[in-house]
Amino acid sequence: MSLLSAAQRALFDRDGYVVVPGLFDNRAVADLARWTTELLAAPEVPGRHMVYGEPSLRDQKTRLVQRIENFCPFHADFDGLLNGPLLAGTAQLFAEPAVMFKDKINFKLPGGDGFKPHQDQQAGWTAYASLFITVMVAVDDATAENGCLEIAPGQHRRGMLGPEWKPLTAREMEGFELTPLSTRAGDVVFFDSYVPHGSQPNLSDGPRRVLYVTYNRAREGDHREQYFAEKRRNFPPDIEREPGKHYVFRV
Repeated sequence: MSLLSAAQRALFDRDGYVVVPGLFDNRAVADLARWTTELLAAPEVPGRHMVYGEPSLRDQKTRLVQRIENFCPFHADFDGLLNGPLLAGTAQLFAEPAVMFKDKINFKLPGGDGFKPHQDQQAGWTAYASLFITVMVAVDDATAENGCLEIAPGQHRRGMLGPEWKPLTAREMEGFELTPLSTRAGDVVFFDSYVPHGSQPNLSDGPRRVLYVTYNRAREGDHREQYFAEKRRNFPPDIEREPGKHYVFRV
């Protein structure tokens, strides 16, 4: 059985992304929320899942968990989902077998900051593969108030619009703008690694938790372990950082 219809695959080709409303029912959303809470409560341990924090926009002395990456090896339920139906749906869009590249949850808790406009491919990903597809699963309702995904349809065919490791500038975005894409818990968005996107801060009183899993074509190699080893070395999670050393998130 196909996860995506022919019409949805055509929309993805046209816009660089496609929304699949209600792919996860209420029971599945409850599971996702529970698993996400389990990750948030798990101790931060060097060498395991990678936890990154940020200062709250409401109180700079308060640390918020911004995102957790590389959790599938330590959470069997997430691993089964991300290497099961979501992988199969992405393979449909590639029209060939796919393999997981990275897994991440963006928590964007109340007071959490947004992400500047960028293309995922700008984050040095070309060193691993020529194209990626990311699947976004809404754990909570995402709105303009709590910093939903903002995206620019139809720009993915233009290739890289700016240099690696830098957000897109206003000049590079001349002729288009990002459009807010509100989603309900359980909705899924598939998007191309060349689609410009970003988000605003969470100014609400509730979290905007979003699961992101990224895949590449299997024939371009399985780079997951290499990617996370290099990220752990160059931009380590908070628990593994050298005291006194300044680390900067770029894109």
